[in-house]
Amino acid sequence: MDALAELAQTRRSLHGVAEGMIAGSQYREYGTIRLRVVPGGFGGVRTPWRVEGLELTDGSQRLPLKGTFAELAATVGAEFGPPEGLYDDTSGCEPDEQIVADAAAAHRVAAAFELGDQALRAFAPDEEPVLWPEHFDLAITADEVNYGVSPGDAVIPAPYAYIGPWQLPEGEFWNAPFGAARDLDELGSAEAVAAFFAEGARLVREARS
Repeated sequence: MDALAELAQTRRSLHGVAEGMIAGSQYREYGTIRLRVVPGGFGGVRTPWRVEGLELTDGSQRLPLKGTFAELAATVGAEFGPPEGLYDDTSGCEPDEQIVADAAAAHRVAAAFELGDQALRAFAPDEEPVLWPEHFDLAITADEVNYGVSPGDAVIPAPYAYIGPWQLPEGEFWNAPFGAARDLDELGSAEAVAAFFAEGARLVREARS
């Protein structure tokens, strides 16, 4: 299996854990689906459960990400399933599906989120980045523009930064149907990602003037 295929499989499994275990359980108990970036992975904003590398932990115990989603959920007394009634575009992971995650690919996903978190906080210090479980991407919205980082998806397989204006301007900068996207490896640093966000914000302002 090549690196992008390994990334896609691992990303699907991590997405399933994020949505069906952490966000789903958190929503059923606390009424929020918001997730956040933590060192080595991601976790809830209210629940203590988080993923670090290839482990699910609440700080007192560590469980390897293996078996089926339902089996992993059962070990912590939880029910596997996405937040009910909020959105239709889910991860698609089923309770009896096997979790398949590679350490190097999981590290790449975590590194993308950590880079994105740094860049978003540098670009918009007053905004709190949110890892949304439905699309498994980290984002903020400011002045009717979405800014974020994705660990890859069905359309763009490698991790990327993106800008999604609610009203799309014209110009070469905007290279995606939703706005603009740049490969994270090509950008290379949180400073470069923040600069990409700033340039997009400038172009949106100019288009509105």
